Amino acid sequence: MFQSVRVVSSRQNAKPDAIVVGVFADKKLDPHTRALDKDGAIAAALARKDGSGEFGKITEAFPAKVVAGSAPRVIIVGLGKASGEGALKVGQLRSLAGAIGRRLAATKDSRIALHLHHALGEVKGLDVEMAGRCIGEGLGLIAWNFLGTRFRGSATPKKERTSLSVSAGAGGSGGADFERGLETGLGLAQSANLARDLSETPPNVATPAYIADMARKMARQVGLKCTVIEGAALEREKLTGLVNVGKASENKPCLIRLEWTPRGKAASKPIVLVGKTMTYDTGGLSLKISNGMVGMKRDKDGGCVVLGAMHAIATVVQPNKRVVAYLAAAENSVSDEAYRPDDVITYRNGVTVEVTNTDAEGRLVLADALIYTCEKDNPACVIDLATLTGGVVTALGSTFAGMFCEDDALRDRLAQAMETSGERWWRLPMDPEYRDMMKSPIADILNSNPNRKAHPIQGAAFLSFFVKSGVPWAHLDIAGVHMHESDYGCFSKGSNGWGVRLLADFVGQ
Repeated sequence: MFQSVRVVSSRQNAKPDAIVVGVFADKKLDPHTRALDKDGAIAAALARKDGSGEFGKITEAFPAKVVAGSAPRVIIVGLGKASGEGALKVGQLRSLAGAIGRRLAATKDSRIALHLHHALGEVKGLDVEMAGRCIGEGLGLIAWNFLGTRFRGSATPKKERTSLSVSAGAGGSGGADFERGLETGLGLAQSANLARDLSETPPNVATPAYIADMARKMARQVGLKCTVIEGAALEREKLTGLVNVGKASENKPCLIRLEWTPRGKAASKPIVLVGKTMTYDTGGLSLKISNGMVGMKRDKDGGCVVLGAMHAIATVVQPNKRVVAYLAAAENSVSDEAYRPDDVITYRNGVTVEVTNTDAEGRLVLADALIYTCEKDNPACVIDLATLTGGVVTALGSTFAGMFCEDDALRDRLAQAMETSGERWWRLPMDPEYRDMMKSPIADILNSNPNRKAHPIQGAAFLSFFVKSGVPWAHLDIAGVHMHESDYGCFSKGSNGWGVRLLADFVGQ
């Protein structure tokens, strides 16, 4: 959508190409906007038939004389209701920013002053800094243009994209808070866009080794420690899930570890984030049918999100606590080396797994990371993210991720992070009966129960066998929410980086 987006001070942006003002459904201008409307152009625009304070609706005004703080173009955005039933909620401002961003991409104005905090500041209980953050997120997320640029070749005309400079409009109270929020939101969006870029990178490029290289590069840039376990080291560490799932591919598996450790915190228990990073999933010998493989480049999205979250943690959140991340990276392919249904795999913690379906491979590689971190890191808590099951899409659609967590304190913190980030999950049950469903007649457990009952819960129940007792753990199945099939709100079609902001807010608590 944009070549780049950055936040600048109002002093740097003293003569913007356009300003953006907000108006509620009653179309009454706040005092600051009235003061800007010297010749009545804004009021006249709202009096037109297309003038509206309806949420997300755009009206434009063109002042005959530009005064200090104004601009040749005024974009008036509807804020909806200020109070009562259906009143504006701060999280809606992400979508509002998407509408603004689409309009700015069309007008090609590059220097923008957002005079929105004046109207928003009149809403009782609305946090102006959080409002700025949501708008910054929305502008940053709508700016993502990977699908239109990275792999376009000589047969596609090159599009010129605007580099956008945004400031909080000067005057009134709350401008500094709003601008600070804009910077935070834009930073979080940039981290989410990193995850989106990696998600959409095709599998002939984004192999496990490529993911590892990207992790190393990012770690050097932002001050993280990165180590990669690969080759013979996987065998030595008994990371048998990765070894077996990845052995059919010429692109060999690895376990990528990232660490954020502030000074004086080296001995503390870390928060641990784990991501399923299947760079491509054919289903293995349990081959996906028809067009079921299309889009399987995004089966790495759990790991992409964890990588993006670590970028946000290092650049935006910078918490005074340790955070460790694992990306379990492999390609599930087909060859005479492939693991088979009926194989039995013995894990590092002694649990044996009968393979009934090689297309239930994500849980096999996640198990390695869960065992490893519980043994090596003594974690304060563990959160894993994975595009794990089609069943969660059947259950929850694309509205909520499925969340499994039996630790009340961890679940409460994730709920708080959900409220802040707007990335929503719905709790699903983890009764002991579901663990019983996973019992094998010849090994300890199955990797997939063929009866398909409680399909998303099966995946969580399987993973529970690899988390050390007493370690708070949450599993997020993001298969239904990790991408959009069409433009929506502040997102364009494709990967959306779901979970980057949720994890950043969780760690930042």
